[in-house]
Amino acid sequence: MRLIGAAAWLSTALLLTNAGLLAQEKSVRPGINDAFKDPDIQEWVKKFEVESREVYEQRKQIVAACKIQPGQSVADIGAGTGLFTRLFADAVGQHGTVYAVDIAQKFLDHISATAKQQGIHHVKTILGTDTSPKLPDRSVDVVFLCDTYHHFEFPQRMLTAIHRALKPGGRLIVIDFIRIEGKSSDWILKHVRAGQEVVEREIGECGFRKTAQVDGLLRENYFVIFDKIEPDAKTGK
Repeated sequence: MRLIGAAAWLSTALLLTNAGLLAQEKSVRPGINDAFKDPDIQEWVKKFEVESREVYEQRKQIVAACKIQPGQSVADIGAGTGLFTRLFADAVGQHGTVYAVDIAQKFLDHISATAKQQGIHHVKTILGTDTSPKLPDRSVDVVFLCDTYHHFEFPQRMLTAIHRALKPGGRLIVIDFIRIEGKSSDWILKHVRAGQEVVEREIGECGFRKTAQVDGLLRENYFVIFDKIEPDAKTGK
């Protein structure tokens, strides 16, 4: 009975996943990543690495709250100018690896250059796509998304690929803008597709379980942590 139950669950999960992927053949936010097709690196450094940006101001505290361990492998998806990539490189140490993933080759070239200048040799850059970070299966302990989730045009496809890339017991860390009708700024309401409740539901539907939320550190963003769920853990069998 347990084998039958597991098989039935797997078949249902595959059907739901395939149905979801088919439903996402169209982007949920067409054009949101147009600005990154040919980015002006110095302009984005000025925007991303400035004290007025909350996640930059709290960057060291954010990394500390992620509880990265020496020797781990971390994927910084939507790495941009490499702000967190470089910080994670210090956290994992020389025996760890940080994958800087982005859809813009110019960002990756900048990250490679700055890492080399700082003597960081355990950063690998990967050119991702709108539907996949192009990470090897079961290759990373932690996936980090900072102000990146709302840029996913095909969230279910990306989450499915992230799930595959995480090792058993791996963690997905998400920081993104708080979006509340009537409270958030007009820019956030127009730019950010969904609020925290919707994001958590979408992530949960793709094989993750929320295990923690970091409160009190950020004002403009929420900070949540998920564990990867393997199929047998989901069924309890």
